Amino acid sequence: MALNYSLEPHQLEYLRPATTSRGALNFRKLWILKVWDSSNPETIGQGEIGIIPNLSPEDRPDIEDILETALQQLQSTHKVDPALLQELPALAFALECAILDLEMGGKGLLSPSAYAQKQEGIKINGLVWMHDIPEMVAEAKTKIEQGFDCIKFKVGALDFDSECRMLESIRKLPNGHSLEIRLDANGAFSVEDALLKLKELHKFSIHSIEQPIKPNQWDAMQEICAKSPFAIALDEELIGVKESDIERLLKSTKPQYIILKPSLVGGLRASDKWIEKATKLSIGWWATSALESNIGLNAIAQWVAAKNPSLPQGLGTGKLYKTNFEPETEIRKGYLWLK
Repeated sequence: MALNYSLEPHQLEYLRPATTSRGALNFRKLWILKVWDSSNPETIGQGEIGIIPNLSPEDRPDIEDILETALQQLQSTHKVDPALLQELPALAFALECAILDLEMGGKGLLSPSAYAQKQEGIKINGLVWMHDIPEMVAEAKTKIEQGFDCIKFKVGALDFDSECRMLESIRKLPNGHSLEIRLDANGAFSVEDALLKLKELHKFSIHSIEQPIKPNQWDAMQEICAKSPFAIALDEELIGVKESDIERLLKSTKPQYIILKPSLVGGLRASDKWIEKATKLSIGWWATSALESNIGLNAIAQWVAAKNPSLPQGLGTGKLYKTNFEPETEIRKGYLWLK
């Protein structure tokens, strides 16, 4: 098989800024990696390389040159230097997806799961992005009306008391008491006040909070995981961790959950390694998309579905952008379905 490779740059514009405690994003920069066999150029496998500013390891000024070097390696040897690939988790993810897609016939089907056969959906949480409080409450109400019974709020950038009052108002909604509420702080809390804030948030029956403090503070995170009145999920903490250090991180911090974003932790196989290590330590997991286009979202959804997840997943809907690739998924009453 004589494989060929190409990279197509794209920039997607958000319908409105995607805001977290790290700031607001207006555009999504990405490349689509395409793979095909010379003997059958009509069948093309695709994978997405996406960059999140100030988060993705690929967010660097020389990324164009680095990707070109990787593409040249693929053309000549059909592989990328492992040391380089370790620094480029989004490329590792894209390459895996493109090869799987090609092997399955280039139709965007990466697995034979019931989801891929359009027989089952994937239960997901409804994500409420960070806006002003009235808008966040309104968005949550819309999600509930759409059939979501697990809602996730981005927190940490607004006044903390206002965020608490927002959660209080959500609990007072009809059926609000039965909602599963997840929070994502994106590292916004300080080490000094994190536990105090978590104890205050506990009043609103929170299921879990992702990354309450900034990553790479293992001792502080271990104390928070041990003393928090509700579950802690590691998110950004996983980025850049080598496979040899996975078990050490999990044993050191002892979280209740980990959040897997394949394009940030090194791809599908790397995510499998996290699941394997976490499961042995009785640590739960769910996957979250990382602002992918419809191409990347479709790939993550199929990988997740093949694992028969027991928890609602944090998969997006592809509707964040003014323009996007042809949608592969749709939402039906809190479930993600392949169209």
